[in-house]
Amino acid sequence: MWTNFGLIIGIALMYAAPLMFTAMGGVISEKSGVINIGLEGMMYLGAFVGAAAGYYSGNPWLAFLAAGMASGFLGLVHAVASVTFAGDQTVSGFAINFIGPGLALFLSRLLFDGATMTRPIPLENKMPKPFAPLLQSLSLEYTFIGQVFNQYATVYLAFILVFIVWFIFNKTRLGLRIRSVGEHPRAADTLGINVFRVRYFCVIMSGVFAGFGGAAMSLAVVALFSPTLISGQGYIALAAMIFGNWRPKRIMWGCLLFGVAEGLAVYMGGRANVLIPTQVLSMLPYIITLLVLVLFVRKSNAPAADGVPYEKSSSH
Repeated sequence: MWTNFGLIIGIALMYAAPLMFTAMGGVISEKSGVINIGLEGMMYLGAFVGAAAGYYSGNPWLAFLAAGMASGFLGLVHAVASVTFAGDQTVSGFAINFIGPGLALFLSRLLFDGATMTRPIPLENKMPKPFAPLLQSLSLEYTFIGQVFNQYATVYLAFILVFIVWFIFNKTRLGLRIRSVGEHPRAADTLGINVFRVRYFCVIMSGVFAGFGGAAMSLAVVALFSPTLISGQGYIALAAMIFGNWRPKRIMWGCLLFGVAEGLAVYMGGRANVLIPTQVLSMLPYIITLLVLVLFVRKSNAPAADGVPYEKSSSH
């Protein structure tokens, strides 16, 4: 029983990691006052670039960074539209959600002989599992401890990123500037903070983190990119951000909740004695997303200037 329980937790952690990367991207953008609904498209492009770079380079770390840089470019596009040109941030985000998949599928056909999915990455070139040798040497690989801790490096990086984002927001001058720009941009500008520069930085970083989330799917959870690999995870990350009330540690718990839903769906879907259809099980994470939004969206408090384009007045 404990081994099965450990298996569910292990799967939950594996699926929560991409959501945590992406949700941290969402919160750093929105804390600066820019809504980023384009996380799904950014994840999609990150998943493709991660898989393609992983296949051609054989280096998962290089592929992971390439994914972040590619989606960071989409973050730059979103920043240009919503910060420089003061465009509607929701419309710009939706545009990114079309540009990301379109660009990914175009490049896939270009690089993989017309196929919309990449070739599989050899298992030895996937993201490493840092504790696998130790667990094997102690014969703990198939125990409860082994099932929980024998994770890809992306899982541990996701938790580290949550701590880094929390630390920046709460303990650094940069975090104070980001929060002031997201709450009172006019006052921040008066104090000499460059609102545009801070927002550009945050929106680009949101793209980088979402790219990491996509790469965590294509370099760890599976070993290739396919058109259906990213199917709603960006929106689930947004829901986790709202559930977590724009606070990194609470967002982490929201991502873990969705990871558990995915873990249960995968675990129960692989068992013959479960009478629930697999289609219903696969709906579980999305049903939980809807419930979370219905129950918590009114209780959440977004940054005051979130979604409001900032334009310098003539006096500035």
